Amino acid sequence: MSSKEKILGTAIVLFAQKGYSGLSMRQLAQAVDMSVAAIYHHFPDKNTLYLEAVRFAFSDKEQVFAQVWESGCSAEEKLGGFIRSLIDVMLQDRDFHRLMQREILEADPERMQLLAQGIFKRQFSLLMQLATELAPEQDAQLVATSIIGLAKCYVEYQPLLKNFPGWKPKHEMPEVIAAHITELLLNSLRAKTA
Repeated sequence: MSSKEKILGTAIVLFAQKGYSGLSMRQLAQAVDMSVAAIYHHFPDKNTLYLEAVRFAFSDKEQVFAQVWESGCSAEEKLGGFIRSLIDVMLQDRDFHRLMQREILEADPERMQLLAQGIFKRQFSLLMQLATELAPEQDAQLVATSIIGLAKCYVEYQPLLKNFPGWKPKHEMPEVIAAHITELLLNSLRAKTA
C-alpha cells in the first residue's frame, strides 16, 4: 500500500468518525504516522483530500454496480441486482456508509455538490435511465431516489426493526430485503401503468 493509499484509507475512517469539520490535517498526520507536510505533499488542501478519499472508497463499489449495468438482464432483473448490490455495499463498508450518513446530515452545500457531481453522478444517471425504462411516465429522479431510500432505510433501521413485533431473522438477510424491495417497487410501478 502506497503512502497516498494509506492516507486515503485512514482519512475515510476518520472522516466517518469525526466528520469533515471535526478532522484536522494534524490528526490525520498522527494517525498515519506522517508529518502534516507529507499529507500536503499528496493533497494540496482538505477539500481535495476529502474528495479523493471518497472517490478512493467508492471506486471498488463502482465495479460492483458496473456488473449490474453491463449485464444483459431485463430492466426488472437489473433493478433487483442494483438493490442487492446497494444493500451489500452499505453492509460491507460501514465506514463509507457512516461517512455518507454524516455528510447528508451536515448537508454542507459545497460538499454535497462535490459528492453529487464528482462521485455519484454516473451511478445516479444510470439508475435514472433504469427508472425511465421501468416507468417512462414517472419522474425518473423521484423513482431513483425512492429506490435508494428504501434500501438505505432497511439497512439503517435494522437494529431498531429487530425489536418490533413480527420481526424474523430472515428480515436482515440482504437477499430477502432486496427481493422484497424489488417486488414492492415493481408492483407499485406496474399499478401506475395499469
